[in-house]
Amino acid sequence: MIKIVKVKNYEVMSSMASQMIAEQISRKPDSVLGFATGSTPIGTYAELVKMFQRGQVDFSRVVTFNLDEYRGLQREFHESYYYFMRENLFGQVNMPEKNIHIPHGMAEDIKKECEHYEQQILDAGGIDLQLLGVGLNGHIGFNEPDVVFYNKTRLVELTEDTIKANARFFNDIKEVPTAAISMGIGTIMAARKIVLIAGVEKADVVKKLEEEVVLPQFPVSILHYHQDCVVIAAQEA
Repeated sequence: MIKIVKVKNYEVMSSMASQMIAEQISRKPDSVLGFATGSTPIGTYAELVKMFQRGQVDFSRVVTFNLDEYRGLQREFHESYYYFMRENLFGQVNMPEKNIHIPHGMAEDIKKECEHYEQQILDAGGIDLQLLGVGLNGHIGFNEPDVVFYNKTRLVELTEDTIKANARFFNDIKEVPTAAISMGIGTIMAARKIVLIAGVEKADVVKKLEEEVVLPQFPVSILHYHQDCVVIAAQEA
C-alpha cells in the first residue's frame, strides 16, 4: 500500500525523510537501512548530518546497504556511489566502516559479488527502512523498465535515457558507465518500510504512480504491493 504525501518544496521533502530515518534509528539503534544515491537524497543526507551534529541521532550501531553501484568505477572515483556516500553522509557521521555495505563495481566475479551482497542483507536480518529515489522512466535502484520484475541483486545494462540523465554528473557522456550492480525488485520489496522521495521534476512520475497500474515497464509501480510505503513528493511553489 502506498501513501503519497505531497509537500511544498524540496527542503520540506528532505526534512520529512530525514526525520523518518532518525525516528527509525531512535526506535531501533541497530537499524538496517537501505540508502539511495543521485541528486534527490542529497538534502536528506545533509539534514541527517545536521541532526548528528546536534546530537539528535547516533549512527554507531546502524548497518547500511546501498541500492547500487556503477560497474567498472574505482571506489575512489568521484562519480562512484561509494565516493558519493562518503562525501554526503558516511564521512560526516559516526558510522563504523564495517557496517557500511555498497556493491563492489570492480569485483572480478560479478555473479559471486551479487550473491554475496544478497547474503549479507539476509545475515543482517533484512532491511528495516529503505530510502528510494525514482528515475524519470520509473526505475528504482537501477531496475530499468522491462517485461518482467527481476528479484535479486544483479548486473544490469543501463538504458540510453538513464545514461543521458546521469551524464550531468560526469565531464562527458562517454564517461558514464553503461552497466551497474543493483538490488533487485524482490530485495527492495523485502524491506519492512520504504520511503521514496521525489523532487518536483518527478511530478509526472508521481502522477503516473497514483494510477495504481502495476507493470514491469514502470518499475516503481511495484510499490503498490508493499505493506508500508510512503512517497514524499515535492511540488512546485
